[in-house]
Amino acid sequence: MANHKSSIKRIRSNAAKRLRNRYQAKTTRSAIKRLRTTTDKSEATPLLSKVISMLDRLAKKNIIHKNKASNNKSKLTKFVNGLK
Repeated sequence: MANHKSSIKRIRSNAAKRLRNRYQAKTTRSAIKRLRTTTDKSEATPLLSKVISMLDRLAKKNIIHKNKASNNKSKLTKFVNGLK
């Protein structure tokens, strides 16, 4: 266990940030799954913009890599454009 006050606080704040990051990442993954199961283009288009926004936010905060966000956005956009 840490001895310094600052390192004890750092451990606490790291745990809080980790929980927040995991929650945001899991929420984004769930939104991606919801988008993938959508079969109607008019329903998927507004959902796509929300998912892209979520991915950009995760990449900006370094929760996921920027290239992973870019790859996901590209694949999801292709998917939505292929819907009828």
